[in-house]
Amino acid sequence: MTTTKRMIFFDIDGTLLDHHKQLPASAKEAVLALKDAGHEVAFATGRSPFMLKALQDELDIHSFVCFNGQYVMLDNKVIYQHPIPSDVLRSLSAHTLQTGHPLVYLDHEAMRSSTPFHARIEAGIGSLQYKHPAYDPEYYKERHIYQSMLFCTEEEELEYRQRFPQLEFVRWHPAAMDVLPSGGSKAQGIKRYIEHLGFAKEDVYAFGDNLNDLEMFCYVGHSVAMGNSPDSVKDAARYITKDVSQDGIAHGLKLVGLLQ
Repeated sequence: MTTTKRMIFFDIDGTLLDHHKQLPASAKEAVLALKDAGHEVAFATGRSPFMLKALQDELDIHSFVCFNGQYVMLDNKVIYQHPIPSDVLRSLSAHTLQTGHPLVYLDHEAMRSSTPFHARIEAGIGSLQYKHPAYDPEYYKERHIYQSMLFCTEEEELEYRQRFPQLEFVRWHPAAMDVLPSGGSKAQGIKRYIEHLGFAKEDVYAFGDNLNDLEMFCYVGHSVAMGNSPDSVKDAARYITKDVSQDGIAHGLKLVGLLQ
């Protein structure tokens, strides 16, 4: 087991939280053991900060890379922000009114929908165990929006990629994609985080399970894909651990030598 202080980032959905959005007891024990050993631990997630409260309290972690890298907090202090440019978001919003594809706008405090109700939003947000957001089509006009969710199918997404080169689109659900500013990724948020603390990439570990973890895996020194990851994510990782529901976090930390 290594005795040098390391930096470990954990994705949340499908990585720390299992398929029922529960934190396995073995994962909690393993993360707390990392902290007790003196390592630095943070979340690296597509979620907004307001979605992390329960998990933060349970694991006593108050540092994170949120919105897939667009909002970084270290010990409850914001150190990096990268919102979507307002003019680009305005153009995207206008276009979705024509296509009929709903948007959900997210800032660090809340999320709001561009439509009163849509079945795709209910299905996508519901998979995260959240209710359909309240309707506020102008929510983005008065706030920094770090990420949006665009609800369209894989067949429908190409038009958006071609029309909006100023944006990144990352699919996380059959009917939903995260929308980020150009160049946005977990890797960019992690870069700001570790530069702030002085960690070398070789001393940084990242656990993840989905497409929004690919850039992160390419950036850090040690990448660990969960056993429930798609093949493209496993192929990008240096290590592959077990399924999240089969003690994947605990197994992975032992696999890379951070725990015995």
